Amino acid sequence: MGAFKTYSSDLTDAEWHRIEPLLPTGKPVGRLREVDLRQVLDAIFYRVENGVKWRNLPADFPAWQTVYSYFRLWVRLGIWESINQALVHQVRRSAGRVGEPSLGIIDSQSVRLGEKGGNTLA
Repeated sequence: MGAFKTYSSDLTDAEWHRIEPLLPTGKPVGRLREVDLRQVLDAIFYRVENGVKWRNLPADFPAWQTVYSYFRLWVRLGIWESINQALVHQVRRSAGRVGEPSLGIIDSQSVRLGEKGGNTLA
């Protein structure tokens, strides 16, 4: 990563090697990619951990517009969902369980709504 500053939110080498294959390999059209995707991910995770606006990303990350564009593209392409599924699968396997859950439970609560005060029109 060169002379870039490191942050606690940065990916470790092991995390990067796990996520890298899940990212798109190249751009189908246009210029070649000039940005390091690991730095893009580090910037996204920095933003999540620190709650800063896109425009307030530190200058040692790629331009905030670039980071934001990749974030939006990956949302649209389902990349984040793929990463999440792969990591859940890995965690389940490392815990000695099958990768895919065999049962899902959705719990819902009933909320009692009281009568609304005041006059109502019929």
